[in-house]
This record gives sequence, C-alpha cells and structure tokens, in this order.
Amino acid sequence: MAAKLASRFEAVEMSFRATLRRAFDSRPLRTALFAALLVPAVASSGTVRWQSGEALPVPRTEVAAARHGNELVVVGGYLPWGDSSDQADAYSPATRRWRRLPTLPVAVNHAMAATWRGHAIVVGGYVGRGEPSSHAFVLGANGWRELRRMPAGRAAAGAAVIRDTLYVVAGVGPRGLARTGYALNLRTNRWRAIPGPTPREHLAVAATGGRLYALAGRTAGIDTNLRVFESWRPGARRWTTLARVPASRGGTGAAAVGRTIVSVGGEEPRGTIASVYAYDTRTRRWRRLPDLPTPRHGLGVVAGGRTVYAIAGGPVPGLTTSGAVEFLTLP
Repeated sequence: MAAKLASRFEAVEMSFRATLRRAFDSRPLRTALFAALLVPAVASSGTVRWQSGEALPVPRTEVAAARHGNELVVVGGYLPWGDSSDQADAYSPATRRWRRLPTLPVAVNHAMAATWRGHAIVVGGYVGRGEPSSHAFVLGANGWRELRRMPAGRAAAGAAVIRDTLYVVAGVGPRGLARTGYALNLRTNRWRAIPGPTPREHLAVAATGGRLYALAGRTAGIDTNLRVFESWRPGARRWTTLARVPASRGGTGAAAVGRTIVSVGGEEPRGTIASVYAYDTRTRRWRRLPDLPTPRHGLGVVAGGRTVYAIAGGPVPGLTTSGAVEFLTLP
C-alpha cells in the first residue's frame, strides 16, 4: 500500500514539474517573469534625488564655479565676515575630496565662470568697493593665466563658452545694467561686442546645442525677480524669447546637461528658493525636479556628465555663507 502511494505521489510530482516547465518555456510567461524581475531595477535607476558631497573647506557665497578636467572649481566669493576671497578650490566627484588651487590674482565676488576645452575660466566680478572688474583668467597647469581684459567691467552677469568663444552677457557694468554683451575669441584673445538679452543682473547663463540661454535674474533688489528666459545663436541680431521660467528667481544658477537646462537656487523676499526646474531645449518645455535640500542663492551650479552640482551659496537672503555640496543625477 505504501509503495503504491509513493508511486502515485511520484507520478503527480513529475506531472506538475512537466506542466511548470512547459509554462515557463512558453514565451509570454517567460517575458512576464523577466519583466517583473526588471521593474524594481528600472524604478530604482530612474529615481531622481539630491545627494550630499563633501563640504567646501571655506564657506562662501556669490562664488564662481566651473568644470576643470574631471574636477569642479570654485573661485572667489564673499567670506563669512564679508571680505571678498581670492581662494580657489577643486572638488573631485570621484574621490569626494577637495584640494586647494593657486589663488586667483584678485579677490572677487559675483564673478562669472565657464569651461573651455577642459579649463576653467573666471571673468569679471566685483572688486574693491563694488567696482565691476574687467579681468579674465584661465586655469592652466602652472596656475592662473590672465587673458585680455574685457572692454568694460562686468559683474553679476552670466558666462558660457561655445566652441572657442567665451560669451559674457547681462549683469552690471560701469553705468548700471548692461545692454551689450561681450565675446572673447579664445584663439586670438580678442573681444567684440554682441547683442545682449533683456538687461538684468544675478541671472544664470548656460550653453548647449550652439546656443546661449539666459535665465531669470532681477533688475535691482530681491523683490524685482524675473521669469524671463531667452536664447541666442552667435551671429543673430537679437535674442529669442522662450517659455518663461515657472517661478521667478534672482541670485540663481544653471547648468546644461546634454540638451537640458537645469535651473537651481535663488533668493526672494520670502527667503531662499528651493524649487528646481529643467527645460528641454528640444521640446521647449519645463518640468519640475526635486527641490534643493539646502536652498541657497549666490551658489555655483556645475554639470559633470549627467550630474548637476550645487555648491556653496547663502542659505538666507543677504550676506550668509554655506559650504554645502549637493548633487542630482538626471536619468
């Protein structure tokens, strides 16, 4: 009797295994099983969130920041006690460590920065008692090398590089808000005048797809923030008006990740701005990204690959400083 029962159970087990094997070997079920296994991985890799990096050694605000090789360079700015700084530091995302660079030849705040062929460039800013500077420097193997000076000083403006030309637009000049921009041919070391966007200061400028993008800013104090968004192709007679930034902001930063412009930070009468937006230059649409964990103004915003870094800046409107480093990777 026991032998018969064992034989019967064995037959049932073999039949069940055969049925299971046929089911698994069928394409629909196999596809469904693999899809189910992949869903968690896809969802996890598609999650966009801010993470924290190693803090800037000396907290500052109104800094200039740009990529330099595989590092991120932060230069100048206001120190916690209100003096302008000539300090330059480089951050390695790979090792999450900072190193000190040769000091900038001048102490400066509200300067602009960009990257040319892997080298950081710092231009303009306020020196002395709020005088817009015309200085321009490029970081090389032996420290900072001075480029030809701008035709006039410029501070709280925006800068970006397209091919071998550095563009500096908007901001404050010797006579107030600037209406004309400047372009420096980095091969010949010669400046020329170019059309400027809507006059404003404390804006953000980035470049992608052979165009400049000028984003937000303000005309005076933090209660004059704008939502203006414009683009310009070198050689054009005027700037093109684009869909406005979803929320006004001044003292802000931006960086290009591929064909996407990411807008980060700023200040307004209610406080510093946490909201972050991304503009797709192909679809010409804005979308909301996760808020900045440490809202700041006067910060450096730099892209490395698909990752955007928000470095330093003031956590409260006015002269406040931070060494925060936060980064977000776009899918």
